[in-house]
Amino acid sequence: MAEKTEKEKPTSSPENLTCPLCLDIFNEATILTSCGHTFCRKCLKNYDLSHQDLDHMICPLCREVTKLSANRVDDFLTNVAVNGLVDDYHVKCGGMNAVLEMRPKCTACISQGEAVSFCKTCNSYLCEQCLICHQSLSLMFKAHEIVSMQDIINGKVSIGHLSEKCYIHKQENKDMFCEDCKVHGCLKCVIVGHQNHKIKNQADFEQELRLKVNDLVQRCATKKSELEKNIQNVEVQRHEVYTAVQKLLDNVSQAYSIKAKELEENHRNLIEQINAVKRSFEDELNVLKSKDRQRIKSICSSITLVSNDRLGRLETDSLSAHTLLCEELDAILKEATDHTSATAITKKAHEKRFKPADDTRLELGSILQSATDHTSAAPITKKAQEKRFNPAYDTRLDLGSISEPDTKLQVIQCVYLRGMMYGMTKYSDDSAAIGYWDAHGIDIIDSAGNKHQYANIPSNMKCLDLMFQQDRSLCLSTSSDKAHIYSPNGSRKSIIHHVKSSTYYLRLNKSSSDEILITTGEKQVYIYNPTGSTLKHTVPTKHNNTRQVSATRSGLIVTSSCCHSNQSVVAVYDRNGNAGKSLQAPNDVYLYAALDEQDRVYVASVDQENGNVGIRLYDLDGLNLKERVEFNVLNLTLGWEWCYLVSLSPDMLAFACQNKLYFIKVSL
Repeated sequence: MAEKTEKEKPTSSPENLTCPLCLDIFNEATILTSCGHTFCRKCLKNYDLSHQDLDHMICPLCREVTKLSANRVDDFLTNVAVNGLVDDYHVKCGGMNAVLEMRPKCTACISQGEAVSFCKTCNSYLCEQCLICHQSLSLMFKAHEIVSMQDIINGKVSIGHLSEKCYIHKQENKDMFCEDCKVHGCLKCVIVGHQNHKIKNQADFEQELRLKVNDLVQRCATKKSELEKNIQNVEVQRHEVYTAVQKLLDNVSQAYSIKAKELEENHRNLIEQINAVKRSFEDELNVLKSKDRQRIKSICSSITLVSNDRLGRLETDSLSAHTLLCEELDAILKEATDHTSATAITKKAHEKRFKPADDTRLELGSILQSATDHTSAAPITKKAQEKRFNPAYDTRLDLGSISEPDTKLQVIQCVYLRGMMYGMTKYSDDSAAIGYWDAHGIDIIDSAGNKHQYANIPSNMKCLDLMFQQDRSLCLSTSSDKAHIYSPNGSRKSIIHHVKSSTYYLRLNKSSSDEILITTGEKQVYIYNPTGSTLKHTVPTKHNNTRQVSATRSGLIVTSSCCHSNQSVVAVYDRNGNAGKSLQAPNDVYLYAALDEQDRVYVASVDQENGNVGIRLYDLDGLNLKERVEFNVLNLTLGWEWCYLVSLSPDMLAFACQNKLYFIKVSL
């Protein structure tokens, strides 16, 4: 290759036009606006691939941050000046291949002739004359390692990095590296400006960097293999997930098919009943219609016989016969016309009502004589992730649910009360109202532990029990024979004067229609109208010390005797006092019942001696309680035997004892 003259040398050297990332001549030089450093656009794109989660780019050289737009690297500005220099360099050097193939000049002498060899010991390129000197002066250069340029060009030998000259100390090589300052310098620079810094020579630094790069290359290959295997495993797991989800779909479809058949059968039966009712009414109406038609026929035939032109010439027998006919016709005409029977049948038809089945029965409903409350079916939804399909009980109008494998209770908040709890009721889906006797007043406390005093009653009011009606009116028990009802704005609406039959104070609750339920620790449940002015009904109970009471949407009464009895009992009654099989606790264990909005019954069994609270969930089966879930036992600090259990929502319970209130998360 012909040697270039001094005038033909490019103004910029390859070192000045080298990308810091790829170490090659710039290809579409691109500038980072925050710091001005330049890189190949392709290098920046590759660098950005490993930082896709960031909305900015950190400069690989100075760590300055450059904000990224929507198109990321594509929106960076091109470094026009550097690209121009690169183009000039390519033109003057004969293109990229010429740059790679150019022989370097001798760095051992001032003639700068074309190098024919490289001395690794001197770290210098040697022209032909310098090579002869090395070989001739054997005493001085005998141990030097010399390699030919052809071997270097052919890639048989690697010579590493050729040291640059120091800009300050021009005779010294920049063969030292300061790790603290991240700069190269000569030995003199290090001694003067980098005292007490961590210094390495260029060869050691490059060797460490090469080892580090080799280690990173191996680790990248290992990590890449690991990630590829993990991707394969993800696809395997995807197949498993699809299989599990398909199994859930199959189970739901099967359950739906079974219960749909039952509902279809129930539907056919109801249609048959309605058709039978229709036929019955039609038969009754046809009978009435037939009777009237027969009377018309009788009247017409009689009047035909009686109305005769020859009546004046009748013989004795004929006269007698016609007289009898007239009397019979007169009697027929005197018979009252039945105007009411058809109307009565119509009224009976209008009184027929369809009663939808409640949520605990797998049927559509039944035909009743009068109207009753309508209830809606419970929805079928649950979270999925490690789920299983739980078929619904045969008595529930749902297919089942997708649920966690285990049901459990978790105490999510414990709140210390400002006094001893006497009464508790639901205030909202995540808050309870606590009534105090000694401390006076009512506190509203939510599941996050926030609390404030209820302001719409006198602050010195003593509270033995309480409940809120649907319009947020407050019913408050203050003695064994009196309760007050306050409107939502705090004005007193009325006073319930209960006939005093016990020294035990009034315990309160309400039905779905806002009837006021009262217990006094006797074998009775008293039901007042919503204003408290009228005692509508008294339900006799079979067990002593009935203390707490709830009412289902269909009107059933759930009672618990709680404490202060030989044996604590939970029982279900209808309004005539008929009861199902009761739950009975061992001695010194007390039962507290609470109804949720789906008429499911939670029963807390409180073992005062051991401080354990066990909670079970029951479904109503007529007047009987059918156990559905036995939850994990809660170890709580119990101060005394009087407790309260309230359902705030389908997945939240409130449990209070003495001066503590626990919020309990329910997982079904």
